[in-house]
Amino acid sequence: MSGGSLPRRIVKETQRLIADPVAGISATPYADNLRYFAVAIEGPSDSCYEEGVFQLELFLPADYPMAPPKVRFLTKIYHPNVDKLGRICLDILKEKWSPALQIRTVLLSIQALMSAPNPDDPLDNTVADVWKNDEAKALETAREFTKNFAAKKE
Repeated sequence: MSGGSLPRRIVKETQRLIADPVAGISATPYADNLRYFAVAIEGPSDSCYEEGVFQLELFLPADYPMAPPKVRFLTKIYHPNVDKLGRICLDILKEKWSPALQIRTVLLSIQALMSAPNPDDPLDNTVADVWKNDEAKALETAREFTKNFAAKKE
């Protein structure tokens, strides 16, 4: 798909993401489909994910920006709001989506969710139960997952 057939909004958002990247986040469109992005989010400092870099995929559906982007983790992550398939429970990706939001807003919100997991609105109930009942164990498991699956490449 050429850039010419993309809505101007997507072209502008993509240009801004590349020209003015968000700290700790990169989003690069695939050359063969500019609606698909390879995303890398560094684990937020002072979180159990801080030593990792997490790969995600982001897809802009045909009705974007009227519909939210589809985003999922490709890197395994131990988090109550992310299921085993990498799907993310985040209100702005569902009922709280607004066309005023942008790709960068979504990625910043995901990074914030990594800093502040919400076990009261889980996508993975097992992880949420551990988070609620033994937070120290949950944080330790999240650090292990980060080390095993998201370690930064030297």
